[in-house]
Amino acid sequence: MHHPEDNPWKITSQKNIYDNPWINLTEYQVINPSGNPGIYGKIHFKNVAIGVLPLDAELNTYLVGQFRFALNQYSWEMPEGGGPEGTDPLESAKRELLEETGLKASQWTEIQRLHLSNSVSDELSILYLARGLEQFEAEPEETEQLIIRKVPFAEIYRMVCDGEITDSMTVAAVLKVRLLLTENRL
Repeated sequence: MHHPEDNPWKITSQKNIYDNPWINLTEYQVINPSGNPGIYGKIHFKNVAIGVLPLDAELNTYLVGQFRFALNQYSWEMPEGGGPEGTDPLESAKRELLEETGLKASQWTEIQRLHLSNSVSDELSILYLARGLEQFEAEPEETEQLIIRKVPFAEIYRMVCDGEITDSMTVAAVLKVRLLLTENRL
């Protein structure tokens, strides 16, 4: 699909507002596309968001439950984490799957790339399907208090459709895998 390549936003100045090991917040003074002065804030993520949907031969998957600080609520989602910019995202996916579930997979397929909140951030997410699963010992990080549930894929699909799962990466992965299964492309 054809679209304009020229950026209609003009940056007149910028200043760093906040920085930590995971994110950076920059405030921009801009001339917006209609030619008027304005302000824009951008969150830069220093990691690529990684999501892994493990799927075994019987079409079971694994959900990770944890309390999400930013939401102030409990969330069920697929194994997720981050990989530093410039590192191999597949290696980050393998690490996250093992850390959170104790699973290793022999078959990996990248199924989707997403920009998670593109009006305020540049966060990129890469989603993988992991097959050929083998169970080992989980190694969660100290900040993670996780509950792992083995769930039939049909059940996680129902949870997504009923709004019980709201994590965007999980929703996207489940819907994509459901489409691939329906189209007999797995």
